[in-house]
Amino acid sequence: MVDTTPLTRAVEHFADRLRAAPQSRLQRGAAAEALELARELSRRAQRLEAPDAEPREMPDAGMFAAADQITVAGNDLAVVIPADADVDEAVRVVEEAQKRAGV
Repeated sequence: MVDTTPLTRAVEHFADRLRAAPQSRLQRGAAAEALELARELSRRAQRLEAPDAEPREMPDAGMFAAADQITVAGNDLAVVIPADADVDEAVRVVEEAQKRAGV
């Protein structure tokens, strides 16, 4: 069984930082970066669940929903992720997105 705790912790940390960020920070790109991350995590999960299907794109639900979107996408990926190496890669992607978001 794959331990996905590092992934869910990284996602929750980023989401918490977004929720605590001022609106001005979200507007300056943090929310857009979070949406891109949510879309990437969602694509990864969908490819694992249905490799032959075209992944659906997560919609833009607005800057105040970005934290929830990365939480949902990260948890969806954690349920289907197949190997520890994939967890490590996903954590790296989350951490890099958080750095780019500046939160």
